Amino acid sequence: MEKKLILASGSPRRRELLAQMGIDFIVCAADVDEHLSGSPEQVVTALAERKARAAYALHPGETVLGADTLVSCAGRTLGKPQNAEEAYEMLRLLSDNTNIVYTGVCLIDGRTGEADVRCDTAWVHFVPLDDASIWRYIATGEPLDKAGAYGVQGMAGMFVSSIEGSPSNVIGLPMHLVREMLRKIGWVL
Repeated sequence: MEKKLILASGSPRRRELLAQMGIDFIVCAADVDEHLSGSPEQVVTALAERKARAAYALHPGETVLGADTLVSCAGRTLGKPQNAEEAYEMLRLLSDNTNIVYTGVCLIDGRTGEADVRCDTAWVHFVPLDDASIWRYIATGEPLDKAGAYGVQGMAGMFVSSIEGSPSNVIGLPMHLVREMLRKIGWVL
């Protein structure tokens, strides 16, 4: 059985979640084209697989995990904001609204090279936000590297009234799903 996992992501949050699971891993952040169209579920699963396959090409025979997260609200797909103004527009949309967080996960079995690709969803309910709260949050810099312009595990946690689904999915890696996928290929967790 493999003793380490290749994480095809540079996300500090995904590294923290894997570490919490007690999994030995190394990071191989694959540089892939992330411009895709389709439903949020189609985009995150395709990108998770694209990242995993790129890392697997560099580490053949190793088990590789790729992931990608998007937020959807009011019919709009929200990736990472490009600047403070875009972050403001996203947070304004999220205010007093429910958004859906989609995380695609791809696990490539190091023994067979077969890919297991899945998607997890969670619903996040935001409280009403005033402009001062939004700009104060943007000034921290936290929203600029997160899908949907927020991180529930950080300061934006105070904007969230409830989550339906996996909290770790909202952070960027559904731990229950990763465990299930790894157990399917023989890992003991």
